[in-house]
Amino acid sequence: MLKEEIFTLKAPYRQDMTIYGYSFGKGEDAACIVGATRGNEVQQLYACSQLVKTLTVLERKGGIVSNNRILVIPSVNHFSMNIEKRFWALDNSDINKMFPGNSSGETTDRIAAGVFEKVKGFNYGIQFASFHTPGEFIPHVRLMETGVENSSLANLFGLPFVVLRKPEPFDYGTLNYNWQVSGTSAFSVYTSSTDVIDEASASQSVASVLRFLKRMGIIKFNCHNGYIASIIEEDALMPVRVDVSGIYRRFKNPGDEVKFGDVLAEVADPMEGEVISQILAPSDGVIFFTHTKPLVMQNCIVYQLLRRMHV
Repeated sequence: MLKEEIFTLKAPYRQDMTIYGYSFGKGEDAACIVGATRGNEVQQLYACSQLVKTLTVLERKGGIVSNNRILVIPSVNHFSMNIEKRFWALDNSDINKMFPGNSSGETTDRIAAGVFEKVKGFNYGIQFASFHTPGEFIPHVRLMETGVENSSLANLFGLPFVVLRKPEPFDYGTLNYNWQVSGTSAFSVYTSSTDVIDEASASQSVASVLRFLKRMGIIKFNCHNGYIASIIEEDALMPVRVDVSGIYRRFKNPGDEVKFGDVLAEVADPMEGEVISQILAPSDGVIFFTHTKPLVMQNCIVYQLLRRMHV
């Protein structure tokens, strides 16, 4: 293992922020894995740390196939993580919307430019990502439909689902999108949580990356075959919205099967405590995503449902 400096942001006072990467093997730039780009992505940071730990042992035992280099960058935004803010502390900008960056731009532009300079050119790019809405997912792989995506490669992670997303304008600054348009096969791995550590889904996500690296001939590693993934379009996920604001009580978790009319959650009046709304399942299906914060705003998406089709 070689610990290397990816980018350093000079600070006018206190300590400079240095982003480190951990390099394994030598030769062709085979795979790059990036962890937390946001300050609340503790699960993503943890998953990367476990990946570094495992790859260190593998390299020591000769488990990195010759002429392959793997780069792991556990954290891009630990300044914000230190003060428990999701976005860049000074201007609330999102580093994962700034790629490919601008070396002469604002702070987060410069960070994105410095990081992208080191991660572009890899054959495969994997990001432990988080969703813009707070909540929990079924673990899955997500990739952008840029015209050069390869969903069959996404199957090799062995996670239950592969989600294809048609990029919107606000996706054009993400690492995944810029990796793809610059020639890297890019994948985003989503675990069950973001701002808390979930050991089971973290282990599952790390195993999925190791499984992918093995199947691409980059490492030698004995692992479980995983799932035969179901490939779904993001548009096929049915959003379930709440019709009032208040205190949110959820009754279902990702992976739960539900029937039409089942009570998924309820909303209580924050002052009087009475239940003012029940959220019912609009279809038979499987819970793919659920909102987890204790408060909800009217029209907020609290569930995404993968509908079960009847034949």
